[in-house]
Amino acid sequence: MDHARAAISNLFSGEPTSYTRFSIARQTDGDNSHVEMNLAADEEEGGEIGRPDHLHASMPPPRRNGKNLCFIIMAAVLLLLIGFLIGYLSYRGRMQRVNRCLDGSGNCEMTPTASYFSDDGMEEEEAPGPRILYWPEFRKMLSSKLSATRLEANLRQREGKNSFEAGKVEDESTASYIHDQFTSFRLDDVWNDEHYVRLQDKGSSENQVFVIENGQEVLESPDAYVAYSKSGTVTGKPIYVNYGRKEDFQKIRNMRVSMNGAIIIFRAGKITLAEKVANARKEGAVGALMYLGPSKDKKADSYAPFGHAHLGTGDPFTPGFPSFNHTQFPPVESSGLPQIPVQTISRGAAAKLFGKMDGEKCLEEWTADIMGCKVTVSSSSKMTVKLTVNNVMVDRKILNIFGVIKGFEEPDRYVVLGAQRDSWGPGAAKAGVGTAILLELAHVISDMVKNDDYKPRRSIIFASWSAGEYGAVGATEWLEGYSTTLHAKAFTYINLDTAVLGSRDIKISASPLLYSLLETTMKRVKDPANDSRYLYDRVGSDWIKKVVPLDLDNAAFPFLAYSGIPVVSFGFYNEGDEYALLGTSEDTLANLKEKTDKLYPLMRTAAEVAGQIALRLTHDHELFLDFDRYSDELLSFQEKLWHFNANVKELGLTLNWLYFARGDFQRAADTLRRDIENSDRENRIVRRALNDRMMKVEYDFLSPYLSPKDAPFRHIFFGRGSHTLQSLLENLEQLAVNKTSVNVNELKEQLALATWTIKGAANALVGDIWNTDNEI
Repeated sequence: MDHARAAISNLFSGEPTSYTRFSIARQTDGDNSHVEMNLAADEEEGGEIGRPDHLHASMPPPRRNGKNLCFIIMAAVLLLLIGFLIGYLSYRGRMQRVNRCLDGSGNCEMTPTASYFSDDGMEEEEAPGPRILYWPEFRKMLSSKLSATRLEANLRQREGKNSFEAGKVEDESTASYIHDQFTSFRLDDVWNDEHYVRLQDKGSSENQVFVIENGQEVLESPDAYVAYSKSGTVTGKPIYVNYGRKEDFQKIRNMRVSMNGAIIIFRAGKITLAEKVANARKEGAVGALMYLGPSKDKKADSYAPFGHAHLGTGDPFTPGFPSFNHTQFPPVESSGLPQIPVQTISRGAAAKLFGKMDGEKCLEEWTADIMGCKVTVSSSSKMTVKLTVNNVMVDRKILNIFGVIKGFEEPDRYVVLGAQRDSWGPGAAKAGVGTAILLELAHVISDMVKNDDYKPRRSIIFASWSAGEYGAVGATEWLEGYSTTLHAKAFTYINLDTAVLGSRDIKISASPLLYSLLETTMKRVKDPANDSRYLYDRVGSDWIKKVVPLDLDNAAFPFLAYSGIPVVSFGFYNEGDEYALLGTSEDTLANLKEKTDKLYPLMRTAAEVAGQIALRLTHDHELFLDFDRYSDELLSFQEKLWHFNANVKELGLTLNWLYFARGDFQRAADTLRRDIENSDRENRIVRRALNDRMMKVEYDFLSPYLSPKDAPFRHIFFGRGSHTLQSLLENLEQLAVNKTSVNVNELKEQLALATWTIKGAANALVGDIWNTDNEI
């Protein structure tokens, strides 16, 4: 210890009084471990090495000099500054490359290489690593690998088969085929998800529609049926209500036509069959009939469509609960069941029925290309319609099939691509196209991972759903079974159903969070009708105004409205000339090809759009979720409310609290944007935390003040119920027309639910609780 103290003293004194000489002498036994240390001062005085008192006496007290110390400190600080500047300039250049790549124009992917130093600190040559791939290369690779030939082969798997009804032989056979295909693609994991659900099937006796007038005449005995219809026989006068929308029923009320005890007739389109039936039931109808809307395809005149009448999704006999075999269910059923008999009829049968009605003629916009359209029968007419439904309930096992490509960095975060597999008829357009695209994407993306060095940061799940025809039963039961975790792990659902129903127009349904990514994608995917143009050139810059709201029959709906997961649904169709055979027993490959002569190129394009979205969301450091879009949506909603300020004030209420909550969300979005811009994007922990805040935006618009069992679709923008912003707007519109017709307490509750849900979403977006603005 004294030797060390003396050495340190000499170092800083500037005038050493002794030096150290090391002498290593080889021992006779070959051991080189002996070290002899001699101090010069000791030798001069003949002292013995290692005696502390002698060493202490030979070393005079050091003289302290701070000048050298000051120089050493200044040199160290200078070296630190130089190192900081070098590091900053390197980081700044790296961030500029990252910023340039966010729109797809630059190189995003930075594949890590081996360390330049070995474990012992010695410099070594860089180890050869995987080829560095960038986003534009991935995009081109995906496009080059997608095959219209394989898509055709996948779609032709359904040829020659009349039905793929959920839980029956053909459905299970297709499930097994998809499972085998996923396995052959060498996906990281493939598994089945079993559910035991209650469905409705056509009974042994026919469903029939009669016209009673001077006797009973059979109008039609359709092959199709409506699932979850009430079984039984009802009789009533026929009343035609166009599309069966609320405004259509209001026009009938304005005509002072009583609908109580009537059988309502409406045409398909605009809203789902279940919504039409629910509106009819509210008016006191005892039964309902629906026929296919106008079409240029006269072949469709003789066919009735299949459908379901459940105002909801999933198994209606386990509302809010997953239908697993081991679960014991309480004796409840969904409030969305119709409680009245419902049947579909052909357009030819509807024309015949109208010909027997002698009442007031239909409004001009209601004629639906059927000559002799009537609203109802005259007051003196004795004609009635009799409806008999003989459907029966059945319990069946259904299978959802899954395959996954696991992410290399965040495997517990994933995009889900899904398609319905079942259909009442051949289902070429309804289920075949989506399933073919699903298999092609699984094949291509897996090939990119196994053979082309693609390493997705996050996972991609491929899902084949059963019982989609009954109201997204398979998808909803999966969501219900994993409701506590899915919203925190699955950050996008891409729906592949009915991707090709025509060729002229593009139909888009999506969460606002995905608008920017969808637009970027359409700017990079070629238009199959014109290879010199892109899809964006077809939809135009104002495409967002044409986005179609998701309906209950879209499998993406429960992902968004029930689980709060952003969704996108993309496809081709002909506006004003729908594919009339969708959902009928004639939805065959031959009939679909008659609708469009570019079926397989269109399927390939739809696959490329879905594939690019999935790859971009699993490739980039930062999730491509544009949360600022919801600020725009809230501002647009606020502008609609301004007209009702005076009406609300008359009730002693104010809309200001709602406006303040909207402002809080705007500020929270700005804060998150600044946090992202100022963050170290190379820091995985920071990046994951920021991505998680973006992921939760959709989920935070599910009203937390409602029970998922009683109000499953809690989303205030896209859900169903009095808690939605649309319902609030409708109530305010009614208030402006007739103040006494509005329940003030209900209005107060709507305002409170909307205000605090938006405020809660703002608080969650900010992040930590201590950054939350609790004033409102």
